[in-house]
Amino acid sequence: MESFAVLLTPRAAPGSPAALRLADPGTVALIVDVLRATTTLTVALRNGAAGVIPAATPEEGAALGRQHPGALLCGERDGRVLPGYDLGNSPFEYAAERVAGRTLVFVSTNGSQALLLARGARERVLAAFVNLSAAVERVRGARHALIVCAGKLGRFALEDAVCAGALASRLRALGARPGNAEAELVEALAPGDAAAAHALVQGASHGRYLRRLGPEFARDVEFCAQLDSIPEAYAV
Repeated sequence: MESFAVLLTPRAAPGSPAALRLADPGTVALIVDVLRATTTLTVALRNGAAGVIPAATPEEGAALGRQHPGALLCGERDGRVLPGYDLGNSPFEYAAERVAGRTLVFVSTNGSQALLLARGARERVLAAFVNLSAAVERVRGARHALIVCAGKLGRFALEDAVCAGALASRLRALGARPGNAEAELVEALAPGDAAAAHALVQGASHGRYLRRLGPEFARDVEFCAQLDSIPEAYAV
């Protein structure tokens, strides 16, 4: 790999040199939404989901569901499952018996926006702490990588930036050079070990918000904070 760049939020993308790389056939995108979309979708695909179709809004998701009979409608707003949808955004909802062989129409507050932004990339790889090493391994043969952080409502999200930093640190170790200032910034945030990653995810504002919603959400945060618990990376 020659280089990597980082977008700290999808809203930072329009017209930016980093986003323009999405048109380069040598660029792959690493999509990061630690809490919880890229963690959850990694679990879903590991459990046999046939594919993922991201949508920008609940209404668009419902329309896509009608176009794809048999698809599961999956999504959330403010952390909670959307009314009329089949599944929310918890990795524990996506068991094999629920999702195997099914296409997922996925609408989330932040993660689906990042997926849609990167639809022009050669490949969109789901990256999170749970599959960090596998995500790096999957893209190492690409010419360029663009790390897209989902953020929170268009703003910086610590857990995504820290995960991006861990990805950036490992890509630099493979010989890639940082391609923008944001790539160098997030490297300074990279956690030193699994315990540091866990503490950062738990302590991030969105992690604290989810835990306040109840014990099931706290279980999600704990799951999302684990480093390399899943040895595969998937593209959508």
